[in-house]
Amino acid sequence: MKHRRPEFPWFDEDDSFPFPDPRSADEQGIVCSGGNLSPGMLLSAYRQGLFPWFSEGEPILWWSPDPRFVLEVPRLHVSATMRKVLRRRPWEWALDRDFEAVIRQCSAIPRKRQRGTWITRDMIEAYVELHRRGFAHSVELRLEERLVGGFYGVSLGSVFFGESMFSLIDDASKVAFIPFVRFIEAQGFTLVDSQVYTDHLAGLGAGETSRESYLALLARALDAPTKRGNWGSLFPDFSDAAERMKEPAGNSPSRKQPRPS
Repeated sequence: MKHRRPEFPWFDEDDSFPFPDPRSADEQGIVCSGGNLSPGMLLSAYRQGLFPWFSEGEPILWWSPDPRFVLEVPRLHVSATMRKVLRRRPWEWALDRDFEAVIRQCSAIPRKRQRGTWITRDMIEAYVELHRRGFAHSVELRLEERLVGGFYGVSLGSVFFGESMFSLIDDASKVAFIPFVRFIEAQGFTLVDSQVYTDHLAGLGAGETSRESYLALLARALDAPTKRGNWGSLFPDFSDAAERMKEPAGNSPSRKQPRPS
């Protein structure tokens, strides 16, 4: 791993690294730079309200944007159009079946207004290691056994920190996301941290909230126990629960609520 330097400690998952206060971020939302992508440093960042985001050839940049873009789980909005999309094809949902395939697909998808990808080889290696340790997870959508969409992220307490999505066909990442959020709500999750604004998730109920509000939401969410391990094994009924999202709207009501302020 290129960012593993002998002069900077390598933190294991049980180690803690004290980052600068996220309130010290500059106007862009950058709190600090440097360090490494060791498991303990990544987990420390998420627990303190930061995340890494940098391009190939740059130092590691640690961010805490203000406002933050989040979905409070009960506020998921599923439109009538998306309900039709959910029922239209024989989708197959899975958790943690092929994490590395998902992160590599996310890395390969071109992004508007971005040069190259921020999911570098070092980032892939680091998050695959977090997955191996039971902290990072993938949500996968298949159609006729082909992986067509999904996303990955990190789970701590009752928050899922979403990192990146991909779609190889229209709406595939939304079809992966909607049943996942409904399912984790039933498991006691309260928050999906999407970090920065996207039109994609705004239509599903996510909204901007201040850094202070986010840090308060995060602190409460981290009081819950972390559901660590391979989620395909921990949650074997996920695919069945996702299938039930295909039921008519009367059996699975939409619950559009105000966005966080």
